[in-house]
Amino acid sequence: MPSKNMLPKGDRRKSVKAEYRAQRTLAQERAAALRESGEVSDRPESPRSHSTEQPTEPPPVKSPWAHNPSLVTSGPESGKMPPEYDTQSTRRYASPYAAATEKPNLDSIQVLEDLEPGDGVRSFTAEPAANGVRLDAYLAKAIPDISRARAVLLIENSQVTVDAKPGKASHKLKGGELIEIEGDPQPQPLNATPEDIPLTIVYEDADLAVIDKPAGMMVHAGSGAPEHNRGTLVNALLFHLGKGLSQVGGDLRPGIVHRLDKQTSGLIVVAKNDLTHRKLGEMFSERRLRKSYLALVHGWPAQNSGTISLPISRDAVRRTRMTTRRAGGRTAVSHWQVLERMEGPYGRFTLLSVRIETGRTHQIRVHLQSLGHAVVGDTLYGAPRLIPAAASPKGSPRVQLESLELERNFLHAAELEFTHPRSGEKLDLRAPLPAELQQFLEQLRGPAKASKP
Repeated sequence: MPSKNMLPKGDRRKSVKAEYRAQRTLAQERAAALRESGEVSDRPESPRSHSTEQPTEPPPVKSPWAHNPSLVTSGPESGKMPPEYDTQSTRRYASPYAAATEKPNLDSIQVLEDLEPGDGVRSFTAEPAANGVRLDAYLAKAIPDISRARAVLLIENSQVTVDAKPGKASHKLKGGELIEIEGDPQPQPLNATPEDIPLTIVYEDADLAVIDKPAGMMVHAGSGAPEHNRGTLVNALLFHLGKGLSQVGGDLRPGIVHRLDKQTSGLIVVAKNDLTHRKLGEMFSERRLRKSYLALVHGWPAQNSGTISLPISRDAVRRTRMTTRRAGGRTAVSHWQVLERMEGPYGRFTLLSVRIETGRTHQIRVHLQSLGHAVVGDTLYGAPRLIPAAASPKGSPRVQLESLELERNFLHAAELEFTHPRSGEKLDLRAPLPAELQQFLEQLRGPAKASKP
């Protein structure tokens, strides 16, 4: 049933702000006039006595908001609240979310350095600082040799108990619980199987091999179902090299010293024994191994060369992307130089030589995108999927050209220079640009001539 206070049906969309303000102003003026005449005191009124006598004159008009502070945002005194209402006092109703907004401080959690297992079981008591912390986050913080992923794996395998009950990763601790961890995390068995996949081996000896990986091939398998891990480089290596691979990287990454993105082609080094693997790893970490890439980007950079030194971290929103715009990223350094500027029927593009000192995830792609020049084909970092033909210059015959599409990133690991970890021989290995990238360049150039920097 409609309320008697509702506006007529045709006026319900009409604003009442003007009427409200007029009434409020009128009330303020009346209150001020009464105070000046002395008829109304600023002090609170005493309680009225109940009398049967009729008043000789109507009581002074008071603002309807004067004694109802819980309903007003501005009183007749032009203040935000009436004087008798203390805005700094305790809330009338406590917020049920006040406690939930207080996040636990993980930095105050003590790291358990000397936690020796007894009979294969590590037992300890959660400290008071663990109050409100998830079980998996607390284990990863308190035990240095357990990562968040390993903590989850332990919990999922029922190897963690809290007060003798099976633990859950999302369980919020209160502090004082007895936590017991039995054994070490057991990863899923290796799902990579040998496959007869052709490999282009650029260099091979008893200690290592250098492979020219094609685009579209993943470097190693994951821990999922075997049918989702076919066609990887590890699968091909297991077929061609058998057991002749190092085990430093574990069962999922035998022989793999470093990686290339799935849609990046080019040179990747593989270790055949653990000693070579460790020495190559030291060379990568100490930047004694030189890696150079060829990259085609949209547009023309302003300079002919430069260095990008921007830390890289994972994007907070899109977890498949990396970014240079977050604090606390890992150091990354890339040096680039223009090899060719081209302007053809599809617009302007630049072929770059990029040498990286560090090997962060998506490093070259993220760094070049930070310059405003995305790698061609890299739709994850802003490159268009289709490249339309540019408009024909005035006076020239209009040529109908189809849009171009590159189904991979135009990024190729072209050169690899390092000292052999055993013999000390200087190795300078190169991989030519794949045929699909070379053909794509010719289409972009068209009849126009490319210019050198």
